[in-house]
Amino acid sequence: MAVSPVDPTHNDIPASIVPDALPEQVPEVSGLMGHAVDKVSSVFAYGFILAMGILIFEIFMRHVFNSPTLWVHETTTFLSAIGFVFGGLYCAARDKHIRVVIFYDIVGPKMRKSLDVAISIVCMTASGFFAWAAWLMVKRATLTPTGDIHFETTGSAFNAPYPGILKLFLLVILILLVVQFLIHAINYVRKTPVMPATATAKE
Repeated sequence: MAVSPVDPTHNDIPASIVPDALPEQVPEVSGLMGHAVDKVSSVFAYGFILAMGILIFEIFMRHVFNSPTLWVHETTTFLSAIGFVFGGLYCAARDKHIRVVIFYDIVGPKMRKSLDVAISIVCMTASGFFAWAAWLMVKRATLTPTGDIHFETTGSAFNAPYPGILKLFLLVILILLVVQFLIHAINYVRKTPVMPATATAKE
């Protein structure tokens, strides 16, 4: 059967959506830390599945037994929040944070390498400032005026310490982001300059 000229060919399907393709690997610039982040990422992915399961449980309890829970809404919000916070570190470990790639297409390999280093340093600096702001927030959320440890709670009937835990988790992630972007900057300095893939394809 002849292929219709209107139908697109399947030769240009990205490897990421080909069923038998190997999963995308952590880039070398992320170093050992990137591999470690990738290893633990499935834990947070399962957190979203757990949150969905808890919501289904709540629907069942509310509409079948007319006995809604006190803890489901806050717990699912917490599980989703830590998953999204970790997502920032995961993107950095995969070197998939947002870039204006048009600049990469018009500059040479040495300038592209310089941009990679500069972007990593800027991201590291920004993460450092955010980490400092998070630390100020964590002090208020985990310590009483007398210096005792007491995590900030939701203030609801369930009154879980989720806000304090989430703010502490955010601080840890931001510190790890600083380290990850520092690793990027160092490895980009060591890396041999290469032309962008789009520029190579045009040639």
